[in-house]
Amino acid sequence: MNTKTITQLFSRTYAQSREKFLSAAHSRGLAVESYELQLKGAEGEALATDVVVDGPLDASRMLMVISGVHGVEGFTGSAVQTGLLRLELPKPDDTAVLYVHAINPFGFSHLRRVTQENVDLNRNFIDFGSNLPQNPGYEQIHDALLPHKWPPESDEVLETYRLEHGDKALQKAMSIGQYTSENGMWFGGKAPTWSNDTFREILRKYTGQTKVIASIDIHTGLGPYGYGEKIFAGHDHGIFSMAQDWWGELTNVHTGTSTSVPMSGPIQTAIVQECMNAKHIGICLEYGTYPLERVITALRADHWAHRHEMRMTAQGSAIASHLKDTFYPDESEWQLKVWQQAEQAVVQALNGLAV
Repeated sequence: MNTKTITQLFSRTYAQSREKFLSAAHSRGLAVESYELQLKGAEGEALATDVVVDGPLDASRMLMVISGVHGVEGFTGSAVQTGLLRLELPKPDDTAVLYVHAINPFGFSHLRRVTQENVDLNRNFIDFGSNLPQNPGYEQIHDALLPHKWPPESDEVLETYRLEHGDKALQKAMSIGQYTSENGMWFGGKAPTWSNDTFREILRKYTGQTKVIASIDIHTGLGPYGYGEKIFAGHDHGIFSMAQDWWGELTNVHTGTSTSVPMSGPIQTAIVQECMNAKHIGICLEYGTYPLERVITALRADHWAHRHEMRMTAQGSAIASHLKDTFYPDESEWQLKVWQQAEQAVVQALNGLAV
C-alpha cells in the first residue's frame, strides 16, 4: 500500500471507521455478524461490535485481531483491521483470521476509554463471585485525581504519593484496577459488562474447533511516538518463549519490562477461559502517542467531566476532543508507522501458526 492508501484507512469518527470496516468485508464477500448495543452513538448512529471471519469456519488455527477494547483507542485498531481485509494476506492451510471490531463501541463513538458503565474493560474480566481485588493505593488518591474543579489547582497529593512510593507505584495505584469508586478511573465494575458478555459469546461461537489461537489486541497511548510495543498477553513462561520465536522482542508486564503495568482483569482472560481446548499465544500491540503525563492528564480530565456531569458542556466537549487527539494522532507519519508494524506483526503471527 502507498502512503495515501494507508492514511485513508483511518477515520475521524466511529461511524466512519465502522463504514470502512464493513465495506472492506463486503468487498471481499465476507459475512458480517453484528452484535448491536441498545444505545445510540455520539451522532445518533447504531452501535455494534462487528465480527468477520476470513477463512474456514472450522479452522483449527486462528489469528484473532481485536480493536476498541479501550473505546477511543479504536480508531487505530479499526484502521488496521480494515487494511488487513483489503490486503488479503495469504494464510496457511486450515487457518482463519477472526476480526472483532469495536468490542467497546460506546467508548469508541463517545470518545471515552471506558464502556457505557464507566468500566475499564481490561479490568472487567474477573470472577465477580469471589472477593474483588483490592487497591488501597487508589483509594488514597481518588479525590486528588478527580478534584472538584478542573484543571486542579495543585497535584500535591499525587506528588507526595510519588515521592513516597515511586513512579511505578503511582502508576500501579492509578491504573492496575479498582472496584470501589464507580465514578472513578480504571474502575473494573461490579459485574460483567455488555462488552465482556459479548466477547465471550463471540468466542463460544467462533472458536469451538480451534486448537491454536494467536491474538493481537491493538491499543494506543503508552510508549514512544509511533512505536508499537509488543506486550506479551499471558502468564506461562513456555508460551512466552514461543511468542518470542514468533514476534521477536517482547515485553512483559509481570517482569516489569513493559511501559504498561499488570491489570486485574484483561480481555485475554476470556480467551483462556472460553477456549480451554486451545493453546493461546497473544500480544497487545501498544502504540505510543504522547508523553505519559499528557495521557494521564487527558484521562483525568475525561473522568472529571464524567464524575461532575460536565461532558455535555463546552469544557466537556473540549476535553473529549483532547482525549481523542491524545490517543489517536491524526498525522500521516504516525499512521504509516502504525500500519507497517501491524502488518509485520500479523505476518509473523500467521507464519507462527503455520509451523
